[in-house]
Amino acid sequence: MKLKVYEYKNCDTCRKALKYLSSKKIEFDTVAIRETPPKKTELKKMLTYLGGDSKKLFNTSGQDYKAMGLKDKLGKLNTDEQIDLLSTNGNLVKRPFVLGDGFGFVGFKEEDWKKKFG
Repeated sequence: MKLKVYEYKNCDTCRKALKYLSSKKIEFDTVAIRETPPKKTELKKMLTYLGGDSKKLFNTSGQDYKAMGLKDKLGKLNTDEQIDLLSTNGNLVKRPFVLGDGFGFVGFKEEDWKKKFG
């Protein structure tokens, strides 16, 4: 399975991640995260890779997160409500959001990626 990378073109972290993948000659498809947020099934799959910690799916430094007051509201929402929110607003999703065959990453930490891709 080719990697699926949800990214935002003006995001420095996304650019670093794509550059890293390209340097390793890893094939990937990009999806504009703001226009096409991850599907609920993809978000749920990523949640399993993150050990069930739904907060890791959120872009907590983003303007939408702050404007919606999610710092205070997130704990009151159940997982399905959080997934619904993320699947309808790509700005809320931590990026890059990368799904591969049996694994996933949110954000770009080169040391973690090196463990997977070398």
